[in-house]
Amino acid sequence: MPLDRPTVSRRTLLRWSSVAVGGFGITTITACGASDEDAAEPDPLAGQATRARTDAAIATALVARAPELSAPLTTIAAERTSHADALEAEIARMEGATTSFTPPSTTVTTPTGELPTVEALRERLNRSQREAADLARTLSGYRAGLLASISASCAVQTAVMLP
Repeated sequence: MPLDRPTVSRRTLLRWSSVAVGGFGITTITACGASDEDAAEPDPLAGQATRARTDAAIATALVARAPELSAPLTTIAAERTSHADALEAEIARMEGATTSFTPPSTTVTTPTGELPTVEALRERLNRSQREAADLARTLSGYRAGLLASISASCAVQTAVMLP
């Protein structure tokens, strides 16, 4: 008794092959997309923006405590505020936002409850300078240049503007 085998035409074989290859291709492409873990990572510039706002608030608070340094402290506060604005604008640009970035609160509270001193501001600016330089080395393009500029500005603020 002869066996009846179903015959598969060339056209049917090509159809099934193209469906299999297409399905594999779509699966591969969707697997390469952005995951939820990528979206959950905070922007590395956010910490620098917060730090700049805090430095500006401390410098502003110190104007009343050290009137002899009011001119340099006012300049430092203005520059650190512009640093925070530039960082927040870059964060918003990378997130694709069409509205401006909402800055965090600028209320300054020192960990020990003490009022800030000029020496504490100098130490914060030195740390801001180092952190911006370190982060600039890990980034590229405009972001690296922005952080390098901020690092240089903090270095000038501590070396030239604060005695």
